[in-house]
Amino acid sequence: MAAMKPRTGDGPIEVAKEGRVIAMRIPAEGGGRLVIEMNAAEAAELHQALNGIVNPA
Repeated sequence: MAAMKPRTGDGPIEVAKEGRVIAMRIPAEGGGRLVIEMNAAEAAELHQALNGIVNPA
């Protein structure tokens, strides 16, 4: 039997390509993770939106 890991929200944001989608796992307050799946076009759109906030012109 595999070792069980506790389900906590602690840890970094994880992003991985899983088949045809990109899965982003974000730690959630109170434990657990918010999982968002998107395609490459949606990921590029998210990148542009975040870049505009993090690095304003």
